[in-house]
Amino acid sequence: MRLSQFWQLMDDEFGRAYARTLARHQSLPDLSGATVDEALDRGVAPRRVWQAVCEQMQIPSERRLGVDRPIVENPE
Repeated sequence: MRLSQFWQLMDDEFGRAYARTLARHQSLPDLSGATVDEALDRGVAPRRVWQAVCEQMQIPSERRLGVDRPIVENPE
C-alpha cells in the first residue's frame, strides 16, 4: 500500500479533517501506543498502520478496503 492510498482510506472512512486529527492524537495499542503520524514517521508500513487503525476504531471488514470508485478512462 502506498502512503497516498493510506490517506485516501483514512479520508474515506473519517473525512479529511477528522482523519488528520485522529492521526495526530489517537494512540494505537497494536503499534506500541504510537499515533498514526508517529508510526508512519518511524517507517511502519502504511498497510500495517491501516490495519491497526481498523482494529482500534472497530471498522467493519466490509469497509476496510475503501470506497468503490468507477474507473475513469482517458477521453482521447
